[in-house]
Amino acid sequence: MTILNRSCESGLLLLLTALTLQSSIAFAEPVKKPPMNNNWANRYDRQQAAVLADRAADWRNGAIVYQVIVDRFAPPADLEAKRHLYPTPKRLRKWAEKPTRGKFLPKAGVWSHEIDFWGGDLASLRGKLEYIQELGIDVLYLNPIHQAYTNHKYDAQDYFKVSPEYGSRADVKALAQDCHRRGMRLVLDGVFNHMGSRSPWFTEAMKNPDSPWRQWFYIDDKYKLGYRAWADVPNLPELRLENPAVQARIFSDADSVIGGYLRDGVDGWRLDVASDIGFALLSRLTKAAHVAKPGSLIVGEIWQYPEQWSPAVDAVMNFYTQNVIFYLVQGKTSGAQAGRMIRRMIDDTGLESVLKSWLILDNHDLPRLKTALAEPWQRRMAQVLQFTLPGSPCVYYGVEVGMEGGDDPRQRGPMRWDLVNDDNPGLQWMRKLIALRRNSRALKIGDFRLLDSEKLLGFMRRTDRVAETTVIIANPSAKPITEVMPLPESKLANWEILRDQLTDAETRIRAGTIRITVPAQTIRVLQPAIRDTREYSPYKRVQ
Repeated sequence: MTILNRSCESGLLLLLTALTLQSSIAFAEPVKKPPMNNNWANRYDRQQAAVLADRAADWRNGAIVYQVIVDRFAPPADLEAKRHLYPTPKRLRKWAEKPTRGKFLPKAGVWSHEIDFWGGDLASLRGKLEYIQELGIDVLYLNPIHQAYTNHKYDAQDYFKVSPEYGSRADVKALAQDCHRRGMRLVLDGVFNHMGSRSPWFTEAMKNPDSPWRQWFYIDDKYKLGYRAWADVPNLPELRLENPAVQARIFSDADSVIGGYLRDGVDGWRLDVASDIGFALLSRLTKAAHVAKPGSLIVGEIWQYPEQWSPAVDAVMNFYTQNVIFYLVQGKTSGAQAGRMIRRMIDDTGLESVLKSWLILDNHDLPRLKTALAEPWQRRMAQVLQFTLPGSPCVYYGVEVGMEGGDDPRQRGPMRWDLVNDDNPGLQWMRKLIALRRNSRALKIGDFRLLDSEKLLGFMRRTDRVAETTVIIANPSAKPITEVMPLPESKLANWEILRDQLTDAETRIRAGTIRITVPAQTIRVLQPAIRDTREYSPYKRVQ
């Protein structure tokens, strides 16, 4: 059963158009509501108003993130002019080709699919910023761009240089400026737990026992490779981050990698395998980033339970909630249990960190959404939760047009620009979700409250204003479910209508409760249908 109904399509598309016009102003403010009369705000609302104002002022809270692999996103203007940048055994593929797993190349020390390229670069990416902006994206996040041997570039040779296939530091500055002009931020991928075995630092350290670079790595005969490598991958020697000299070059010096790119205009870093770096070093790195650029974002790739990782990092990639969502839509847990798991995580982690954390459904390390979840209703329910739960929804490029792909490297295929058209249902759906999200202060920065339920997943996002209250109720089962649920919002009027923003279905409040029937495999996003009336309103003296 589908949760999409065309009856709300035109209204939401109009919302998207208005929001797109607004986003053309650099760092546009959220849509402003008419000023409320503080005479009618209760003391709880007055206290919460200050908290919400601080959240709204911080671009990191509830931002919509779009992830891009530069090599795979946009074809270059002149592919032949770049061919010399991909010497054998590297291979330059045609854009229509799909990545496939290859064989290990002993001389190169990598798998053949790690050195297959499609030719995208920073210049071609800049040419597609209008598309990203028109989606309604707040943050553009790039997989690593540092000089490296492979296509994934998690094997940096020189952090201070951009891989020549992609461009230069000047291209990074230009991209950041273009993003800012369009009201977007730019976040880079930092791989500082390890480098590539072709790094001049590492090769010199291995050749010369007296080299000062020797203390930058863990080089010792006690390691089976003669050095410590991340996950025992020969191409990825680990950095000795305890060495103050290493820390200085990575983050603590004025001309460090972290600080230098922030001064180039970059707005934050996503840290690869951040949990391997540990709490103490992450804390130092995050503080250094905030000194270099106040308000910058440090988000860690942390697959563990998110508790206690803040303030060592500002936020995490929220794999925990991604797994809970998948358990829910795959029938591996009940709605009520999923809700308790999410509430426990928010309570343990703290809402302020969760709002900044990236809520992903797929990325370059996971099968694409369309491959991972076979049923359309599963994907749609997962995406609605991605855009309504607290956090920053992180959209992997191409999910909006229905790209498919399993395990590495199949999920890293080139962007399907042939699927980008207004008739693509996936693109229409993504635009609806983004428009719904951008038009809701509650969904972006609001508090989270779990609703009591026996079988359904029900939760509320709320602010200091009753009209912004949003109630989300999901039924992933194969049968309709009817339940009575409380609505713990003191200002929602008796007999008020709650209207589903996805289907226009209506539910009435009765003395702070609802009795709702949710069809099988359906999710509701309910908001009060408060109508302007000159005769009478129960909200005339509440905010």
